[in-house]
Amino acid sequence: MTSMNRRAFVQAMLAAGLGAAGIRRHAENTPSTLRIGYQKSSTLITLLKTRGTLEQSLAPLDLRVSWHEFASGLPLTEALNVGAIDFSADVADTVPVFAQGAHARFVYVAQEAPSPKAQAVIVKTGSTLRTLADLRAKRIAVTKAAGSHYLLLAALARAKFAPTDTAIHYLTPADGRAAFERGSVDAWITWDPYVASVDSNPDVRILADGNGLASYQRYYLASSSFAAARPDIVQIVFARLSQAGAWLREHQREAADTLAPIWGLDAKTIERANARRSYLVRAVVTQNFGEQQKIADTFLAAGLLPARVDTGDALRWNFAAKRAEPIGA
Repeated sequence: MTSMNRRAFVQAMLAAGLGAAGIRRHAENTPSTLRIGYQKSSTLITLLKTRGTLEQSLAPLDLRVSWHEFASGLPLTEALNVGAIDFSADVADTVPVFAQGAHARFVYVAQEAPSPKAQAVIVKTGSTLRTLADLRAKRIAVTKAAGSHYLLLAALARAKFAPTDTAIHYLTPADGRAAFERGSVDAWITWDPYVASVDSNPDVRILADGNGLASYQRYYLASSSFAAARPDIVQIVFARLSQAGAWLREHQREAADTLAPIWGLDAKTIERANARRSYLVRAVVTQNFGEQQKIADTFLAAGLLPARVDTGDALRWNFAAKRAEPIGA
């Protein structure tokens, strides 16, 4: 990325006028570090981390930032639950449902608008699998509690058979790809950038994506205790994420060039992955939240949640009031 593009990115991040000037310093007993958990698919957080944008915004408030990478969303929210991190970068819509089922104390801070094409059912080109119904009795690799896990359940429901009618292998994205490539599974269900890392290979075919099955909205979460202690930081992080999403949509090649050495993928592959994500960061409002209950009920019916989860009881961040409140309120 050229120095001009780097400057453009940083200027875009700082353009909202939420700099430290005029923000009141907090008492010494408030958190002094913002611990952020993220995963490889956390594109906007990765851009902020790479450019140092959050550190620039928060340094005048004497708040440091530490970064903690996780293989997938479920262990990330488990870390949030036990107090190992304060803020979770974007996780698939399924993941907070499991966190709520585990009685985690968290707040929905933001939501990305739907990106159904950013996850897919992947098979080999020469495979006999041609329709979702062909998944019956097949070996399927998927990451437990990921958005792709719900895509699998929705696909099986569309084909009118149960998860028990297949052989599901719960694997991390890296292990899922390895199993798929060596032929240990018949299908691999995953999300971008993992989809983009293989979908141009001549021996790979997309059987289905999320269109009409799963809208795939990603969420940003904060621990309840951190949000209560530092509402000013929640507001700043949301603003920076929104700006990063807007910048990426307008500078897709520059963003891909930045991410390429970090993700170990070529820029064209990353551009293809990013084109399938909305990156439209918005506040969590009731009317955009309806699929969460359907996701929770689907996992309960599959025996994967210990008890029914009422997603309307979860907390969301009210930006006007600068506090958390129940989503169903």
